[in-house]
Amino acid sequence: MKKIGFLGPVATFTDIAVRGLFPEDRAIPQATIPACLDSLANDEIDLAVVPIENALEGSVNITLDYLVHEALYPIVGEMTIPIRQHLLIHHSQKLEDIQTVYSHSHAIAQCHRFLHSTLKAVELVNMTSTAAAAKYVSDHPDEKVAAIANALAAEEYQLTIAHQDIHDYSHNHTRFIVVAKQDCHLKTAQKSKGYKTTVMVSLPDDRAGALHQVLSAFSWRNLNLSKIESRPMKTGLGNYFFIIDIDQKIDDVLIPGVKAELEALGCKVQILGSYPSYQLGKIEELTHK
Repeated sequence: MKKIGFLGPVATFTDIAVRGLFPEDRAIPQATIPACLDSLANDEIDLAVVPIENALEGSVNITLDYLVHEALYPIVGEMTIPIRQHLLIHHSQKLEDIQTVYSHSHAIAQCHRFLHSTLKAVELVNMTSTAAAAKYVSDHPDEKVAAIANALAAEEYQLTIAHQDIHDYSHNHTRFIVVAKQDCHLKTAQKSKGYKTTVMVSLPDDRAGALHQVLSAFSWRNLNLSKIESRPMKTGLGNYFFIIDIDQKIDDVLIPGVKAELEALGCKVQILGSYPSYQLGKIEELTHK
C-alpha cells in the first residue's frame, strides 16, 4: 500500500482525484502544496498529488515554481476532473444572514458572478483549500459564515448545500499531477486516455526569433502541443522559461530530436515527465466512496 500525499484537508478536489486514482492506497492530507511536495522530498509519502491547472483560472503557479525551482521531481501521471462548486452553510445558519464566505482564491474567482449578484455585501476570505473553508464553517457554527466547496466537503463536514453549482461556467475542470521522486509506472484504478510529455525550455538570450525557432522544432516533426506557458526565471525582469506539453509519450526519435535541436541552438531543455493521462467523467462517481 502506497502513501499518497495530497492538498488537504479531507474532501478537497485533490482528495477526489486521489480517490479516483488510488482508491486502495493510504491518502495523507497536507496543509499546503509546498508541504505536500516537501513530504515527498522527506520520504514521508511515496507520491504527491497536487493541482497544476484550472480551465478558468489557468495554471497553479506555486506548483510549477516548486517543481522547477525547488526540486525537479518527475511527473508520473495526471488526472482531470470536473469542478462543481457549491455554497455551503452550517445547518444552524440562514443564507440571508451570511456575512463572510471562505474558500480557496481560485474557487472564489470561479464563482464571481454568483457572489456579485447574490451575496454582494459579504466579505471574501481566502483559505488554503476549499475543504479547509468547509471545515472552518463546520468548526464555527455560531459564526455567520459560508464556504465554497464540493459535495464531498458538505458530506464530510455535515454542512448544508445552500446553492448548487455556483461556478460561472459549466465546463470547469482542474488538472492534477502525480509527482514521484523517481520516474515510475503508475498502478491506478483508471484507464488512461492517452499520454503527455512535459518539457521545460529556457532560451539562450533575448534575441528576435528565438521562440519561433523553439516552436519550429516541434512543428516540422508534427508534434502537437497542448500547452505552452512562460514563467519567470526569478533572476530578473524579462527572464523566462517555458513549460510545454506535448500530446504523446516520449519516443526514441522525435522528442529526443527536439531536445538535441534546441540544445544545439543554446537552449536548456529538461524533460519534466512523460506520463499517462486520466479523466474522471462525473465527480459523483467518487464523492460517496
